[in-house]
Parts: sequence; structure tokens; C-alpha cells
Amino acid sequence: MPVKILMVCLGNICRSPLAEGLLASKLPKDQFVVDSAGTGHWHVGKQPDSRSIDVARRNGLDISSQRGKLFSPQDFEDFDYIYTMDSTNYDDVIRMAKTDAQKAKVKMILNELFPGENVDVPDPYYGLANGFDNVYGMLDEACDNIAKKLIAKHP
Repeated sequence: MPVKILMVCLGNICRSPLAEGLLASKLPKDQFVVDSAGTGHWHVGKQPDSRSIDVARRNGLDISSQRGKLFSPQDFEDFDYIYTMDSTNYDDVIRMAKTDAQKAKVKMILNELFPGENVDVPDPYYGLANGFDNVYGMLDEACDNIAKKLIAKHP
């Protein structure tokens, strides 16, 4: 049974689709499944933001087939690891957890780079175009660390 990882942001069109594509590209597909979701419902069923698709494509990833999904309490049962992009997403997800075991699955993704600092991945949606490049770089580095840990833990 594959190990399942979920990336979570607000709308599931900018940060979490990039994180999904990045982590999936770094893990063996027969052992790991990576998905993403949003805590807000506005973009359910929609493609990632065109700027996320563009930055991914420029870096050799195709995330255009992803579709926005809404995070639900069932995700605690379906996924082994849940990574949130910022403290607001983290708080929203933790509020839905019913047990300590569910809460233990949830981590802020940049704690992989800055342990215990709870640094947010900035939401590039309303920012400049280079914000997507910056976010890609942060997530790429964090996903490298996550992939190494997951491969070591689940050989």
C-alpha cells in the first residue's frame, strides 16, 4: 500500500499544486501518492493558476492536469502525512482533527527548512509574477528534504 501525502493551501491553485507536483517528481510512484487540497472551496474542480502551471513547466513539471479539491476530515484517514503552506491553513486543518493522531499528521511545510520556526510559504496569488518563482524555489527545497526523509523511512 503506497504512502499518501497531502499538500494543503487556501485555494488549491497556487502553492499546494506546486508542492504536489514537486514532491511527486522526487518520489517513486509505486511507493508514494501525492495529492493536494485547499481549505477554501472557491476553486474546486479548476486547474491550478496559470502562473503556477507556467513556473512548473519552466522547471520541467506538468501540473496542468491537477484539479482543485476541498480538504475534508476524511483526508485524515486517507493520508499519512499532511503538509500545510501557512499557519492559517495549519490552524484550519488542525481544527478539523478529532484525535491527537490526526493532529500529529499535520506539519507546516517550511518547517522542513526552518525547523520549529513555522515560516509561511507566501501566497503569490496577488503578488508579482516573480512571487511564483520564489515560491517554487522554497517548495523545491522543502520537498527535497521531505522526499529524502520519506524514502529513508519507507524504503
